[in-house]
Amino acid sequence: MTEMTRKPEGTPPGPVPERRILVLLDGSRLSLETLETVADLARASNARVLGIFVEEVNLLRSAGYRFAREVGRSSGITRPLDVESLHRRLDAMAVNIRRAFEQMMAPHGVVGSLTTCQGKVAEQVLTLAQPADLLVLGRAGWSGGSGARLGSTARALVHQAPGDVLLCPAFTGGVAGRVVVLLNHDQGANHRAVRVGAELAHRNRSPLTVLVRADGEDDRRLLTDLTAFLGQEGIAATVKCLTGAGAIAMARAVKVEGAGQLVVSRGSRLFSERGAAEALLCALNIPVTVTP
Repeated sequence: MTEMTRKPEGTPPGPVPERRILVLLDGSRLSLETLETVADLARASNARVLGIFVEEVNLLRSAGYRFAREVGRSSGITRPLDVESLHRRLDAMAVNIRRAFEQMMAPHGVVGSLTTCQGKVAEQVLTLAQPADLLVLGRAGWSGGSGARLGSTARALVHQAPGDVLLCPAFTGGVAGRVVVLLNHDQGANHRAVRVGAELAHRNRSPLTVLVRADGEDDRRLLTDLTAFLGQEGIAATVKCLTGAGAIAMARAVKVEGAGQLVVSRGSRLFSERGAAEALLCALNIPVTVTP
């Protein structure tokens, strides 16, 4: 995402970071569906795409034990898990991912590449990610169960990625509706979450709402500052106080706004309150961008 900031006059231009979108792929149908969203984003923002497929080192280590077994997802049949067969399956998966990646990027005219690495997923992704990058997570790294619960990989990346993280739900046929930003009362009108939300609204020609989590007497001043800041950027937006503090109340407020996308900072109390971020994601089925 580009930052909507202005340099003082006379400031010499510095090097512009390469615009990149990183997407984590695991070979599942849902993760590959995310490629369509990524291709659209890359074309709209003139960004390069880096696909990442990580061979999980702990899985490979487990296959080295004689007692290791795997259970078929659909059949329920238990069979030995050996290193040789696991390597063959991972190689085949990498080939399928590369084919899908190339088939999706080429028609959109997007420049992209795919890297395959071995190790712990979150560590490998964080090694590749830069502050200017947008990291996109489909179901890769999410919990394998039902619902929208964040798995350990997604949780680590949301908290530690140097740039923005886009959490994509199951494919819903395209993004439509209002862009909604959730803001703590103490985060300020010029917070990155506000700027990212404004950029999304501008790019998608969508209306914008900023919901401020009420917490004190300064809330009214922040609402005024937000309206003024967005007005200076030429963006008409709705700015409201959010009185319900819980995740479910926030999800309800987001739905009432008719949100098609949500933007929230990892500095939000949602990510410090146990289970709050997961509860919000379970209640919503829209893309969520988490900013630093």
